[in-house]
Amino acid sequence: MGRNKSLILIKTGIFKGEIKLEKQDAGSSELLQLVSFTIGREEFGVDILKVQEIIRMIEITSIPNSPSFVEGVINLRGRVIPVISLRKRLGLERLEHDRNTRIVVVDLSGRTIGFIVDSVSEVLRIPASTTEAPPSLVAGINSEYITSIAKLEDRLLILLDLDKVLVEEEKQLLSGV
Repeated sequence: MGRNKSLILIKTGIFKGEIKLEKQDAGSSELLQLVSFTIGREEFGVDILKVQEIIRMIEITSIPNSPSFVEGVINLRGRVIPVISLRKRLGLERLEHDRNTRIVVVDLSGRTIGFIVDSVSEVLRIPASTTEAPPSLVAGINSEYITSIAKLEDRLLILLDLDKVLVEEEKQLLSGV
């Protein structure tokens, strides 16, 4: 890793497939705390405050007549949670799940929803100054889902706005699950 003093990376112990996230004060309004994950060859980040936990893939029960990007529901410690394929929702090609596939459980406007991702990388703390507005199309993904692009030392991180990944009607449909 280079010597870029403005970039602070904090890796959490990602082991045995589950990550419990501690929400920490970033200490400065200039720092963004993100959970990074991959879908295909692209790396994405989401606000850590929206993430409740990250779990390994578990059995998903399908829901008849649901949108194609809705994989179904899971039972997470007695709670029924709808699960969405973020890959499908973003219009990316389908890929079989493997041992690295994870479900990122998030809070969207008071609704708990799981998003399937290819793998979870790390927890990052980055200066807001490393981000810039996205172009109209990034990695084949419509920019309406993207808040910004972060330029890290050796890679780009696409920051997603999970609240915009689902429209209000879809959120309400999923909350009835």
